[in-house]
Amino acid sequence: MRQDIADSVEVAGARRLGRINRVAAVAFTIGGSLFALGAAFAQFGVGSLELVNITYLVGGFFFSLGGYTSILLVVNISQDQRGAAEADRMRWWSFQPHHLGWLSAVVLFVGTLLFAVSLVAAFASGLTPRQSNGWIWFPDILGCICFLASGHLALLDVCDGRIGVRAHQVDWWVVAVNQFGSVLFFLAGLAAFTRPATSSAVDIGLVNWGTLAGAVCFAVGGLIQVFDKPTPTRTAVQHKP
Repeated sequence: MRQDIADSVEVAGARRLGRINRVAAVAFTIGGSLFALGAAFAQFGVGSLELVNITYLVGGFFFSLGGYTSILLVVNISQDQRGAAEADRMRWWSFQPHHLGWLSAVVLFVGTLLFAVSLVAAFASGLTPRQSNGWIWFPDILGCICFLASGHLALLDVCDGRIGVRAHQVDWWVVAVNQFGSVLFFLAGLAAFTRPATSSAVDIGLVNWGTLAGAVCFAVGGLIQVFDKPTPTRTAVQHKP
């Protein structure tokens, strides 16, 4: 009977993880696609600046959704043996700073929130170069750094503590493609700095093309993630003497 209950809990947990994983995957696919679309609008002068900003803002919402569901995925993957009823319950948060996957997901989510600050500030008009760099560029570049740090932690997590190639693992491909996108985002972020002397970005072409290519990477990463099959893991019970 105990084994039947444990098996039932494990099946329910796997289904829950599958749902969370699909939400995260779809969120990153939509967010990446909208970011790529916004960058294309900006590069080719399609529509107004407001349309570009709205497209980015909606994409940013889906990035934040993907970031939070990534946290949910990590905290629900680790299940300790506390009994069937409690283990079968959905976890909305758990503090796991010792877990590389958890650290990666939290840093990623923080990065999406920093992007959100930048995206909202972009709607302001009449900003001086200093204000633009302070309210738009600075949180944006911090968000890019968070994405890079998150990707590095995720690579360590999927490669068991060291950077390597795991071409046979779906989750490695998700992380590797997203990390490449994070590098492109970072380069675009550096190029977006507003020069005080000219009141223009360092390289607007790199901003748009870097953002577009990086966003495509995240969209592709989201599509690959759909095929990932996260499963619950159980940690051994710690008995105190």
